[in-house]
Amino acid sequence: MFLSVIAIIASCFLLKLILKTSLVQIMKKWWQLFEDGCYVYQFYRVPQFNHNMQENQLYKKVCTYLNSLPCAEDSDFTNLFSGDKSNEINLVLDSNQIVVDNFLGARVCWINEQDENTGLKSLVMKIRKNDKRRILQPYLQHIHSVFDEIEQRKKEVTLFVNVDNEPQRNGRWRSVPFTHPATFETIVMDTDLKNKVKSDLDNFLKSKQYYNRLGKIWKRSYLLYGPSGTGKSTFIAGVANMLNYDVYDVDLSRVTDDSDLKLLLLQTTNKSLIVIEDLDSYLGNKSTAVSLSGILNFMDGIFSCCGEERIMIFTVNNKDQIDPTVLRPGRIDVHIHFPLCDFNAFKSLANSHLGLKDHKLFPQVEEIFQTGAVLSPAEIGEIMISNRSSPTRALKSVISALHINTESRAATRHARRLSESGSVRTVEETGDSGIFCKDSVREFKKLYGLLRIRSSRKDSSFEFDTSDKDNSRHDN
Repeated sequence: MFLSVIAIIASCFLLKLILKTSLVQIMKKWWQLFEDGCYVYQFYRVPQFNHNMQENQLYKKVCTYLNSLPCAEDSDFTNLFSGDKSNEINLVLDSNQIVVDNFLGARVCWINEQDENTGLKSLVMKIRKNDKRRILQPYLQHIHSVFDEIEQRKKEVTLFVNVDNEPQRNGRWRSVPFTHPATFETIVMDTDLKNKVKSDLDNFLKSKQYYNRLGKIWKRSYLLYGPSGTGKSTFIAGVANMLNYDVYDVDLSRVTDDSDLKLLLLQTTNKSLIVIEDLDSYLGNKSTAVSLSGILNFMDGIFSCCGEERIMIFTVNNKDQIDPTVLRPGRIDVHIHFPLCDFNAFKSLANSHLGLKDHKLFPQVEEIFQTGAVLSPAEIGEIMISNRSSPTRALKSVISALHINTESRAATRHARRLSESGSVRTVEETGDSGIFCKDSVREFKKLYGLLRIRSSRKDSSFEFDTSDKDNSRHDN
């Protein structure tokens, strides 16, 4: 019995020693060597340079792919390098290290070799011969796809604008880094609509083979319509940052003719957003150098096939004034309405700008919206930014702005009725209405810091100086 107890204790100690030391790894390597001896392998070498000492692009892609694998961390020796971004750390395999990858149930080994005489590096792929025909081509295509995804994530977004000075020497596009901080998550939009748009974009990115099978150009066109200040430009920035696509902002006022517009399109790259803002203003301007036919050909003419994986975005204030030929399917695939702010959009703004998910003043704000008061998200957002130190003061300022908007609209309707009735008196001659409109606009602008004009009325609550003190006292 004593010897049995000693044997059990020794066995437990030995098992614990094996689990906590490198003996497990040694045993795994021995087993792997035994297993390798039971199979016939095929080897493929990927040199760093070709015979002309030009860099082998496949070597670069395989290195990027292998360094992104989780199993790279399990290598015996891995180098750590800082990346392009300040917080980025890259894993790079050291020479003569082995990485084991699994693809479609097959085991693929990569050996990082370096010639001792020349110092040239190469990667050697080792796969079982009975797996070669089944996985070789799909595996290499998989490496290409993963590399493209990694490079797309690492790429910095660039904004291009067209210019008209010395195009023969410098080309038509000038570029600057696109540093807009908007993300798709920060876009103020109905949640269901945002999810539908995101799903549409995701499906587009995965549809290259589908578009090719249909014989269609791999592109997508969006029309963003709504009043100014409703978030159309912010939406474009959020999409560009989400997809990591460059942005080509086409200024039609700098385009000389239809042929010049085609040339601009030819000089754009794949995986990009091509944007024309305020299209309705150009279409309504008869003196513009670009014709309607030129714009239609730009949208879906033969020149639009000289590139793929591109998204075209057009913005207008009122799509009812646009020629129906511009809006037909094929030229515009998705219509997205950007309305003035309603109560749901207001709550999103209050959450993002003020950190408020609920407040005692919310019912009052909702009631005013139900009366028909309207402001743009940009106007409400600016009021909240100006009063962000006091959420209560910010909400009261929004309520005051909505009241002023309601009264101004009522005065405008009254003036319109007077004009339609043939009255000789103008709004200014009627006294109260005209003065009220001017004071309303003045007071409204003061709410978000555009003007700092003192009101003639002593009990005004729109002065920053007086209201800040009063409201901060109430907040405390």
